Amino acid sequence: MKNYFYLPAWYLKNVAGKQHKPLQTVLFLTDYCNLKCRHCTQDGHAGTTMKPWRQIEEELRFSYAQGSRFLDLEGGEPTLWRDGSLGINDVIRLAKEIGFFSVTVTTNGQKPFGYLKADSIWVSVDGYKKVHDLIRGEGAFAKLDKNISESGHPAVSINMAVNNLNWKSVRDVVRYAKQHPGIRSVSVNFHTPYPGTENLMPDKETKNRVIDLLITMKRAGYPIMNSVSGLNQMRGKGSSEYCWITNFILTDGSRLSSCPGKLMGVCENCGFSMSGEMRSVVHFKPDTLLAGLKLRM
Repeated sequence: MKNYFYLPAWYLKNVAGKQHKPLQTVLFLTDYCNLKCRHCTQDGHAGTTMKPWRQIEEELRFSYAQGSRFLDLEGGEPTLWRDGSLGINDVIRLAKEIGFFSVTVTTNGQKPFGYLKADSIWVSVDGYKKVHDLIRGEGAFAKLDKNISESGHPAVSINMAVNNLNWKSVRDVVRYAKQHPGIRSVSVNFHTPYPGTENLMPDKETKNRVIDLLITMKRAGYPIMNSVSGLNQMRGKGSSEYCWITNFILTDGSRLSSCPGKLMGVCENCGFSMSGEMRSVVHFKPDTLLAGLKLRM
């Protein structure tokens, strides 16, 4: 119960009181990856860095001291992280010992992941079958589908980044999430135009068309994690006003008080669903607050 009491106290201090301390940490463990996706920048799969254990421990303790209580582990492909005999489950265990309420791992699903001790697992699915393979490589969808089916993990969800190549596949991906017994929910983002990937960003008309579809399907009972309030927040231009809710620690060790997109000047075209959800949290939208509790607690 003390975890639940922490949340309103955090809100009063950091939203009403404007202290602006993070609640969530996105920690990048490595830039090694077993895919080279069309929407990914070179930095995402450079294959040059495996963070040492001591550095990860320092970064976790730093984030916790800042106020963060929810941890997302990312890469590259985070399940590839190693330091000697230590693997990603050791990072998860350490995070829980430090006091993080929950730990999430985002994976491309190309390797079995049922062994993960994370509270929740997000598998990146960027289209149904051939559409996914168009973006991530031939055979990638079949592998993730098999690994989801065999994982046995009780909290597997999928996330999709909508771009100009896959937006027509959104309906099929949402249906796939509902029909698959191993998938709890689906979260939908839009492509953010990091340098070199600008051509993949959908235009405003396409974006709003997808948002309308998602809201209709969510109200029809499909397991879409995005809240209606959060989706509506994404119709306009992006903003970094509330991105301080999440701190980011990059593969090179850079500690950012908000999304790296701010450094690259792409906030106006931000497509991350979390941006809309954070704005809705700050404005105390009930559906967003309930969605967040369901996801994190």
